[in-house]
Amino acid sequence: MPDLHFTSAQPTDEERSAIDAFLDAEIPRRDLLLPALHAVNDRIGWISGGALNLVSERLNVAPAEAYGVATFYAMFSMKPQPPKVIHVCDDIACQTSGADALCAELERSCGKAGTPSKDGSFTWLRSPCLGLCERAPAALVIEAGPVASGRAIAPMNAGDIAGLAQGAAIGSASRNGASRPNIGGGPFKLLARVGKVDPEDIDEYRANGGFAALRRALEIGPAGVVREVVASKLLGRGGAAFPTGRKMDAVAKESVRPHYLVCNADESEPGTFKDRVVMENDPFAVIEAMTIAALGGGCDHGFIYIRGEYPLAATRLKNAIDQSRARGFLGENILGRGMNFDIEIRRGAGAYICGEETALFNSIEGKRGEPRNKPPFPAQSGVFGKPTLANNVETLVCLPLIIHEGGDAFARIGIENSTGPKLFCLSGCVEKPGVYEVPFGTTLGELIEMGGGVRGGKKLRTVLMGGAAGSFVAPDKLSMPLTFEATRTAGTTLGSGVVMVFDDSIDLGHTLHRIAAFFHDESCGQCVPCRVGTVRQEEALARIAATPSDKRAVDVDLLADIGRVMRDASICGLGQTAAGAIDSALKLGLL
Repeated sequence: MPDLHFTSAQPTDEERSAIDAFLDAEIPRRDLLLPALHAVNDRIGWISGGALNLVSERLNVAPAEAYGVATFYAMFSMKPQPPKVIHVCDDIACQTSGADALCAELERSCGKAGTPSKDGSFTWLRSPCLGLCERAPAALVIEAGPVASGRAIAPMNAGDIAGLAQGAAIGSASRNGASRPNIGGGPFKLLARVGKVDPEDIDEYRANGGFAALRRALEIGPAGVVREVVASKLLGRGGAAFPTGRKMDAVAKESVRPHYLVCNADESEPGTFKDRVVMENDPFAVIEAMTIAALGGGCDHGFIYIRGEYPLAATRLKNAIDQSRARGFLGENILGRGMNFDIEIRRGAGAYICGEETALFNSIEGKRGEPRNKPPFPAQSGVFGKPTLANNVETLVCLPLIIHEGGDAFARIGIENSTGPKLFCLSGCVEKPGVYEVPFGTTLGELIEMGGGVRGGKKLRTVLMGGAAGSFVAPDKLSMPLTFEATRTAGTTLGSGVVMVFDDSIDLGHTLHRIAAFFHDESCGQCVPCRVGTVRQEEALARIAATPSDKRAVDVDLLADIGRVMRDASICGLGQTAAGAIDSALKLGLL
């Protein structure tokens, strides 16, 4: 156990330089703790006791608290490690494409996960979902240094591993990182510019309709924006499906100032990657959408909280913010209409729980990403205790479409109360995994057919809807319309838009165990039902895997009990949904 008080440990000159370079330009504030830790980790590759002392002193944060924050996030290391870390995804989508075999080969060639290479230049780690499921199996190379870098290797293959063992500079090949996005479906409204317009050029964005909706929003004013969003019947796309217009109106009516806008780009649900595709390929749309949302909600300042595993998206969003500010689409007196609004990017550091909005607020404030009790709700008390409008990327990028074409026109897309176009993340055992834009009401079978059907012509066994926090459905649900209403009636969920296909060759017992391990690892540990329940759930699945089918009844009953307790008594959605996929698999007889 390290000493949690200031110690005699001193930062190295390089650590001090990294911290000074970041903090000298800032007024010391507690909410800069995460960015300051990133500054050290990016330069050195890990955070020493001396560096933590200096960060704590500069920000006036107790060392014990800073230590608690630094150790909460998986992408920070408090132990020495090589400057290059290769995160290899072994989560459920990558499992369907050979991730386990790749990890086994890595162990043979490079040593066990976490072991430094022979020359000390790199190490590799097993990772939860990296959000690269359409290019599985995937890896992410994070390299510390004066100019830190992050690069995707997807799909990763045996040649990459052989190169690693021989000391090759993995991560420099042109095929990785910003490869052409895999998109399908249509007609495209949300993905219309993806793959066609230079995501780093504001003039191309403007030439293809960019910022026309913002001009329109400024003409109709805040009340007009809220009116159009309410008329659109847009429901949040992050999983909760709350009416976006009602949320915006509630924030706008709060008299307490300032109001904040948060773009939740911490897309960490296994199997989800649509927000990454949008941010990497149409980043100006995110900035325009946030500015429109800020106008409607009366927000003074915005944050994009982006998961640490999305370095390319973060870079392109920063470029989009800088160019938008320089051209008068962001900052003070936007387009000469008297609106002031600006955006900061906050990088996550490897914590699934920060996708929960109140945990995300705590992370922005420089705290451990632990969820808060509700009420109060974010519209009344969000970031820094102020009214906060929080939406995910897909929800926000619907706003320019709504303002440009009108709320009523948006509401005519789709069916019933599931309005507008929808993005689905199709992955697993399909011929053409990718992001598919379709109207609500498209059936599950039609979506899979758009993706080329089951890979290799094999037999479909099951589909995971909504990700690890969702549920499995049987092949008899192929005619189910993909709407909020129909999936709810069928006892499943759209969640964050995950549609993961499994053929009859996949070991679903192994898949379920990986889901249980994921929730065990990602539980923040704040509430007992989740902290203990996720551990017991993983243990029970391990016993079931080692037990003949006629002797599993005790553990199957135990899983049902654990799931019920977590669902009823956990503070947040992680604990409440951690047993959903496993419970559905048991009911379908998939074990």
